[in-house]
Amino acid sequence: MADIRLQQKQTLQFSAQQILSSQLLQLPMQNLEERIYEEVQENPLLELVEERREGEGEGAGESDRSAGDDMFDSVERFSKSSLKERSEVPPSGETSEGRLNFTHENPSKERFFQAVQHDTFHETLLKQLALHEDVKEREVRIAIEILGNLDGDDYFTEEADVIIDSLHLQGLDVSESDLLRVLRKINFLDPPGVAVRDLRERLLVQLQIAAERYDAKTFELARRILQNYFDDFLHRRFELLIKKLGAAKERVEAAVSAIIALDPHPGIFQDEGGHYITPDFVVTYENGELTAALNDRSALSVKVTDRYQELLKNRKAPKEEKQFIRKNLQRAHEFTSALDTRRQTLLKVIEALMKQQYAFFISGPEHLLPLGMKTIAAGTALDISTISRAVNGKYVQTRFGVFELKYFFSGGLSTEEGDDLSSKIIRQYIAEMVKDEDSANPLSDDTITEMLVKRGVHIARRTVAKYREQMQIPVARLRKKIF
Repeated sequence: MADIRLQQKQTLQFSAQQILSSQLLQLPMQNLEERIYEEVQENPLLELVEERREGEGEGAGESDRSAGDDMFDSVERFSKSSLKERSEVPPSGETSEGRLNFTHENPSKERFFQAVQHDTFHETLLKQLALHEDVKEREVRIAIEILGNLDGDDYFTEEADVIIDSLHLQGLDVSESDLLRVLRKINFLDPPGVAVRDLRERLLVQLQIAAERYDAKTFELARRILQNYFDDFLHRRFELLIKKLGAAKERVEAAVSAIIALDPHPGIFQDEGGHYITPDFVVTYENGELTAALNDRSALSVKVTDRYQELLKNRKAPKEEKQFIRKNLQRAHEFTSALDTRRQTLLKVIEALMKQQYAFFISGPEHLLPLGMKTIAAGTALDISTISRAVNGKYVQTRFGVFELKYFFSGGLSTEEGDDLSSKIIRQYIAEMVKDEDSANPLSDDTITEMLVKRGVHIARRTVAKYREQMQIPVARLRKKIF
């Protein structure tokens, strides 16, 4: 007799609409434009709507104007009072003190950058990966997610569960072993050492690729140094290394020279050659009012065409054609709805960000405050994972330059005045101190700590050491000028 068992378990189900919205939200503006063109080419029930060009008559039809305004070019203005405490948005055309004043206008074109068509460093890596015979579309999608979550020096610092959950939202079930396998493939692309966890792992990957340049003994000594005595190598304890390795001084020197020849920053010069960042937002400050504009190229929108409506009403039309139209009609509505959801989400995020970092947008980076994604999530009633996807790869143009949205999120410390100071500002202080130090007598972590305390920053020496290491600034004795 068959063994019948009852099992209760919870599963998380996402609709096609939710998955599509999640995918579009994650795309930066340039990639979004490409995605729109692809969708229009594949779906005959979608068509592009080009906004009215300069020089056209003022009497252009209102339908053309509204079609574009529904999706793009919305500008939201924020006064200081409305940023501090948001009230319910008044109906269109009404304004009142302390409320958001929604206006619909075309932002001036000089605010926007025109990005040059040029492969980014990560796009170059993806092309290399796609050429591997054992790499399918599934692996490429995993690689895209991994590369999108690297830090500024191309280290993979994200938890595996976060990447797996994000891929699951995109309709791709991935195990940790799948993720690690793709990570390993990326590690050995050209240049090698991208998407590793730390510097030691990066140098080990590069050493393995460069193995044929060295004799077997030099390679083995270099590998042992990196695997077992990396801390001694970093702190230049060469006499101790010779003792621990039990090798001749000349052999150890050759192994150390092999390691020093490796590249600790393989991606640092890869994006040169005319690649420019196109900001997703433009924030301006005029007449005491902050203005946030979502930069959607100011010309591109989509709408569902009505060319096939008559065919659906025709009873004599073939059943297959009607099914095809209905299927694509549903997809078209889902796509336009997902675009609108993306736009509304991004506007919510930039609005909440401007509320929290008001002083930054008014007075500059030195007024950056500590901020966590939980705060933005609470202010927008969105999940933290949604906030993470919304800020990933997005940039905002301000009067002080172009900044990645991730820049605005950081921890912080308190000052003597009781104010919160962003860890980014503290790192900037440390970098300035090191830059201005006497190279013959560099500042120790204790000295830097004392100098920061004199500035009113409550900080521990170990925190100074952590920030210094994150900025890849060596300890004082390694910064000392010998000759």
